[in-house]
Amino acid sequence: MKLQGKTAIVTGGGRDIGKEISIKLASLGAKVVINYYNTPDEAQDTLKTIKEHGGEAIAVKANLTKWDECFRLVEEAQQAFGNQIHILVNNAGGLVARKKLCEMDEEFWDFVMSLNLKSVFMMHKAVISAMPEGSTIINLASLAGRDGGGGGASAYATSKGAVMTFTRSMAKELGPQGIRVNAVCPGLIGTTFHDTFTPSTAREAVAGKTPLRREGRPEEVASLIACLASEESSFITGANIDINGGLAFS
Repeated sequence: MKLQGKTAIVTGGGRDIGKEISIKLASLGAKVVINYYNTPDEAQDTLKTIKEHGGEAIAVKANLTKWDECFRLVEEAQQAFGNQIHILVNNAGGLVARKKLCEMDEEFWDFVMSLNLKSVFMMHKAVISAMPEGSTIINLASLAGRDGGGGGASAYATSKGAVMTFTRSMAKELGPQGIRVNAVCPGLIGTTFHDTFTPSTAREAVAGKTPLRREGRPEEVASLIACLASEESSFITGANIDINGGLAFS
């Protein structure tokens, strides 16, 4: 897999899965734009790692729940690395909090949808005019989008299910322009996401039910995304690809 001459934007690219994606794409030759919002130290650490290994990257703060911020992110990428954007990885998002229906209000629901779904839509809008034929978009969905998620994750799961559907729609719409759109659906991956929101007993139980008997690693997700970003996957589009150690099958 070679990505020399390519420019990639990785939203939420400073930590956990996003960090590994940024580092992996840079290691394959891409010039990487590391987007972050609340994690400046992590973004700078990712940037430092890439540069120490001879890669090219910049870090750009942007709130992707805001229309103008999405377009500014793309503009800064173009100013740094040229007008064409070849790879977009929509990784930014989160559970926010575990809340049952009786605990949710309209504001919470709208924020989760904006963070996980609307941001993906807006980044598609912002970047598409800069993408030449042969470009690719990879969205981060989730196993939760297939099975409804764990307790208190209904808003998150719904948003990720919608990302999967949006991915299929964009694959059909953008395919004639030579742009591929796919999604990756991680299961239990060892990240600060689960450190924050998933009790250790629940993690152990899920890992125990997984055929491979373990959690996934962020770098394993990054390797899959790198493959989808490369010409090695030139006839794959509209796919929602599971990476969950065999816990569930599409």
